[in-house]
Amino acid sequence: MIIQKLPWAGIRIQHENTSIAIDPLFNLPEKFGAPPEPFYPLDEFGPVDAVLITHHHGDHFDPEAIAASYGKDIPVYLPKESVELARESGLQSVQGVSVGESFGIGALKATATYSVDGMGDPQIAWIVEGGGKKIIHCGDTLWHGYWWKIASAYGPFDAACLPVNGAVLEWPGVRPSGQPISLSPEQAVSAAVLLGAGTLVPIHYGIHHPPVYNQTPNLMDRLQGAANDIIKLTILETKGRMAL
Repeated sequence: MIIQKLPWAGIRIQHENTSIAIDPLFNLPEKFGAPPEPFYPLDEFGPVDAVLITHHHGDHFDPEAIAASYGKDIPVYLPKESVELARESGLQSVQGVSVGESFGIGALKATATYSVDGMGDPQIAWIVEGGGKKIIHCGDTLWHGYWWKIASAYGPFDAACLPVNGAVLEWPGVRPSGQPISLSPEQAVSAAVLLGAGTLVPIHYGIHHPPVYNQTPNLMDRLQGAANDIIKLTILETKGRMAL
């Protein structure tokens, strides 16, 4: 199994002749500011057989880019509560899933499991298996109490792709909480350990657009410090690959 890093929170997984993308993104919403890195058209990463979406927020679900690069008929799987919204985007093969559901995509198997959204919207994490390897992608989840259940039901994992930016939001017209809506570096390390992950692959970091979107300070130093002697840390640049 090969994992390739896509911009922001996305990854592409390939095993044998099957490839899938999770949360592929090309069009970053304006409210996040200028992209912190090049956002390449999705077809530059290669074709996929299906797209898995953790939740419908604009920095994780980019139907325009999905249709442009993969075609409107590409199978797209996302939380069942978001199906109508996704179909309104013009995608023709949208399928809703619930926690615990599994299905095959060629040589790969995908399973939806628990995730908790920082804004209270429907969100799932994706487990993908193939060739005796297993990874989990947790979208932009915040800390929750499901780690032990996930580990018990599906662990251990060869890799855990977890958000690490501990983002604090100040959306216009919304009373700010001052609390992070995604995992902090230290929480990501703890979650990866509880999941029994062989390596932690950081995702969902690099955007800092105050006062609207605020990334936690000293992210990489804190992440490396927390992971030291506890868990392997694999940092992938966009287009970077790792083989499991």
